[in-house]
Amino acid sequence: MSVVWAATSPESGLFDPVERRSEVKDLSDRFNDLRSRGQGYVEVRSPDREFPVLILAFRDDHAVVHLMSDTERMSLLVGDGTVPSGAEVELPIMDDLAVFMGDFVLDIDRAWDLVHDFTQTWAAGPAGEWCEL
Repeated sequence: MSVVWAATSPESGLFDPVERRSEVKDLSDRFNDLRSRGQGYVEVRSPDREFPVLILAFRDDHAVVHLMSDTERMSLLVGDGTVPSGAEVELPIMDDLAVFMGDFVLDIDRAWDLVHDFTQTWAAGPAGEWCEL
């Protein structure tokens, strides 16, 4: 199965916006490489359509997942209770760190499973509750 993706460069630690078309295995390899470095940012979409785009941002064992439905609509997946709702977690969004409340933070393994499922179906639901931004 082919996917189109862009991700943090393991060499520079900066987001490389150049999209690649590859098999899911190559995307998984990049994710695992970034995970071994402790953080990363990944955008994934179907090779046949510009949208939806699923975005994974993670640092250590914490992650957030965004869904870009089109150029005007973005949603954030509600967290899984990994982090208390009042707590704050800093995660990389492209090349900057952004603060997310615990209400939107997921365990990294669950977040990656959602991304992997997305690459198989190109549907982002019913993964949980999405909050439109």
